Order: sequence, then C-alpha cells, then structure tokens
Amino acid sequence: MPRALKVCLVIGTRPEAIKMAPVVAAIRDHPQLQALVIATTQHREMLKQALEVFGIVPDIDLGLMQNGQNLGVFTSRALSALTECFLERRPDFLLVQGDTSTVTAACLAGFYQGIPIGHIEAGLRSFDLSSPFPEEVNRRIATCTANLHFAPTNEARNNLISEGVPEGDIFVTGNTVVDALHMIPPRERFESERLNQIDFGRQKVLLTTVHRRESLGEHLEAICDALEAIVRLHEDVEIAFPVHLNPRVRDVVHTRLGNTPRIHLLDPLPYPELLELIRRSYLILSDSGGIQEEAPSFGKPILILRDTTERPEVISSGFGELVGTDAARILSRTSALLTDPTLYRERASGQNPFGDGKAAFRIAEVIDMLLRHPHARTGPRRLDHDQVNATLERLARVS
Repeated sequence: MPRALKVCLVIGTRPEAIKMAPVVAAIRDHPQLQALVIATTQHREMLKQALEVFGIVPDIDLGLMQNGQNLGVFTSRALSALTECFLERRPDFLLVQGDTSTVTAACLAGFYQGIPIGHIEAGLRSFDLSSPFPEEVNRRIATCTANLHFAPTNEARNNLISEGVPEGDIFVTGNTVVDALHMIPPRERFESERLNQIDFGRQKVLLTTVHRRESLGEHLEAICDALEAIVRLHEDVEIAFPVHLNPRVRDVVHTRLGNTPRIHLLDPLPYPELLELIRRSYLILSDSGGIQEEAPSFGKPILILRDTTERPEVISSGFGELVGTDAARILSRTSALLTDPTLYRERASGQNPFGDGKAAFRIAEVIDMLLRHPHARTGPRRLDHDQVNATLERLARVS
C-alpha cells in the first residue's frame, strides 16, 4: 500500500482556522492523505480559541505573534520560519486559505521550494489594492504561486480566468465556511450572561462588528455616530457589539459607546457564540468578510460597512448592501430595514450563494488526484485535462 501523502495546512488567524477546520477533518479522514497542521500564530488568543472549538491541535506552532507587530516584519519572520519548517518536514502539498500575511509567507516559502500549492477561497477580488488592505494584494500573490485554485463561486472562477489562470487548474468547490457552520450546532443559551439578558423575542437585535484597517480613525468615529443614532431613534432596537482586541478599535468604541443604553459592548466571542448571535439577530452591520458569507447562510440581511467588497455574491443574492462608513447612510439604510417589513423579507429570502457544505470533501478529492498524478511532483502548472474532467464529473455527483 502506498504511503499516505503529506498535506501541509498553514493557519495564522481565527478566520483561517474556522475555514480550514473542515479541510483538516477531510484530509484526516482521507485514507491516502496525511494532515500536517502548522500555525504561524499571526493572531494568538483568537486563533487558539477557534482551533479549540474544532478540536485542532497544531502539529507545529511557530508562535510568531508579537504585540504591535508590523506586517512586513511579521511576513518576513513567517517566511523564514516556514521555509525552515518545510525543509525539515518536506510536505507533498501545501494548502493555504484566504488572504492573510500568513498566506503570503506560506505561498512564497512553498513556491521557492517547488511544493505544489492549493489556494482555498481563490479568486476573490475587490479590484482595489488599498481596500481591503493588505488582503487584496495577499490574494493576488497567492494566485501567482498556486498550482490549484479552489474557487468558492463561479464569479471567483471567472476572475481567475480573466487573469490568465488555466481553467483546468480551477475547481469551484463552494466556501468552506458553510462546512464549518454545519459542524457547530445551535445553542439554547449563551455562555455570555449579557447576551442571555437580551430579549431576542421582543427586541430587534443588531449584530455589529468592526475591525478592518480602513475602518479605523474617522471612519470608526462615524460608525459610532450611526450606532448612537440608531438606538436613539428606534426604541425596539438593541445592539450587540463584540469589540475587536485592537486598541485602535477598542479604545474608541468603549469611549464613545460604553455608556450608551441598549448597546452591549462585548469581548470577542467564541465562534459558536458568534454563530448563535448571528442566528438570533435581526440584521447585521459589519466590515467582516467572513460574516458577509455567514449572514446568507442564516438568512440574515447585512449592511456592509465598506465601500468595496470582494464578495459581490452577497449583494447579487440580495442579502447584502454596501453602505460604507458615512453615518447618515448607515442610519438611513438600517432604518429602512427596521421599518419596512416587505423590504426586510425581500432581503432575507435569497439563496445562499456560498455552497452546500461539501467544499472540504471536494478539496481533498482534488488534492488526492493531483498527488497521484505521475507528473504532479515535478512541478507542472497544468493538470491532464482528461483527469480534470473525470474528477469534475465525479465531484458534481456529490449530493
């Protein structure tokens, strides 16, 4: 029996851990694949929290996070540490997810050593290098170095094709976040007593999250203005706001909103708690990419606190709307959804554009095909199209 082929999965942040968790499980369950999980620990506590939810203990924890770390310094340290790690462990295949600085470092380290690379959640584009920053650039670097591109949607696939990526290297799998949601059951109670005290039955609860670099400074001040105005004008509204640990977010939000009635400022929530809060919320205001994917999975409208999004499917499906950070616009669009039942029903009744919860299985199957291909380890970018087509037909039958 041939040896199990070693698939290295590199994780650095909480969103990566959530979206990689189903893939780790699928690789571990595959009879011909062996998972090697490496954590750069780009984030420390939030990464640890997410990994524990899914029962994942990294095989290697590089422990690279430093307080107040500079992105360039972190990326260079991660590139060096991952290079040494790959030289020692010699994986047959490398998997990265999304758009973080960990992804950039892992892709460069793997590319320099000739390791075939698969990019999960490939093809997302805002077409603005400054927004989201630095994620848009990180995604493009991953595209340049990857051998396989696991696109979550057809729109992401089309973006890759327009950039010259061979069609045979792209597989539309759905988004693994939908798989992750299926792994977390609903909860009767929250761990947070502050959340248990909210009357979700009588009040319209708005979930708010803000963390992106482009949302800070005067933009964050404007968001706080809007939230104050929302609860002042709508007495049946309460806002649950898990506040990011970044002091540039935390200090402003607690100073501005800490004493505002019906605005509940919370510590970052464990993933199951966040999902339960999404499930019970009336609508969502957020600049998070992940929550843009999770909201349609729960049938919740989301007002996106950004001027651009690399997930246009959330808008075309009807769930999402770009409102930016202008206080008057945020207030106007929130009030419309709070006071117009017909509009709300229209915005909460679309079809989830992000898949069926079987993305991780498809990813594992395609990797197995690649690694068993006789030329896979010699580094060609393109796969044999007969094999690709046969695999696509087989995966299409997964239900």
